[in-house]
Amino acid sequence: MKREALDFLADNVHFTKRFAFYVGRRCRQASIRDVAKELKLDWDTVKALEKQYMQAQLKRAGTPGPRAVGIDEISIRKGHSYRIVVSDLVRKRAIWFGGTDRSEASMAQFYEGLGPKKTRKIQLAVMDMWKPFCNVTKDKAPQAAILFDKFHIMRHLGEALDKVRKAEYARVNGKNRRFIKGQKYNLLSRYQNLTLEGKRSLKILLAANKRLNTAYILKEAFGQLWDYGREGWARRFFENWRASLKWQRLGPYERFADMIDRHWDGIAAYCKPETRSRSVSSKASTTKSACSSDEPMDCATKNTSASRFSPACCRLCSGI
Repeated sequence: MKREALDFLADNVHFTKRFAFYVGRRCRQASIRDVAKELKLDWDTVKALEKQYMQAQLKRAGTPGPRAVGIDEISIRKGHSYRIVVSDLVRKRAIWFGGTDRSEASMAQFYEGLGPKKTRKIQLAVMDMWKPFCNVTKDKAPQAAILFDKFHIMRHLGEALDKVRKAEYARVNGKNRRFIKGQKYNLLSRYQNLTLEGKRSLKILLAANKRLNTAYILKEAFGQLWDYGREGWARRFFENWRASLKWQRLGPYERFADMIDRHWDGIAAYCKPETRSRSVSSKASTTKSACSSDEPMDCATKNTSASRFSPACCRLCSGI
């Protein structure tokens, strides 16, 4: 008995490729469970058909050649299990999803898959201040300017403000604690984003606690750092902001200022005209924009195939 391979059949011979691609397109808009229920198929069958659709999309996309990349990590399950996502900032799409953690070895897989020729064309790399990402980028793409995104820097400042809030709550007595209790998100939010009730509560808190008032004003003022078009002016602003911490007894803020000083090169890169022209201030928004893309995600690795991807993660990063 001889079996003949037919081009129009999917990997699962019970279905055609056309039907497999229909299932894949439906999975871009709904979960695997919902698609399986709609088409009266088994969950594993739908997942296998979706993977075939993803493989075809990756093959069509080819190897990317980015000029500016955003590097971030996402958690795929509980227990600090991460995968690295690299996005093309110009095309606003994810181009790589892989690795086994956030280590240098996992980050190096991206550049090895991209190849030396295309790696040399990268001009800008946006990332958080995670050292393995920075070290590998400097080693593999030394010509690229490294930019630490504003979102993660302001998150560190927000964490410093929250530590001050907790310290003040522990310091004051019971009567004065009522002003601080329940005010965490009013303190961490931008003032213009607060509701009318939130603004009233914040006003009462800042009037009742001088140290939190100082910490809040410094937090709001620090955002001005990204308004400067020249590194010299930005550095002068930072030094003045840092000097204002003197005698304020804000230990978390002093540690935050030391961290900014250690990573200044990655922050000052935002003042360069070629960096500003790309209008990139946050890696988080990069990943978010890649999530909304309808284009297929590229795959630059040799050891990370579509069959090993989590379909949910791929749809999250690229809209496949």
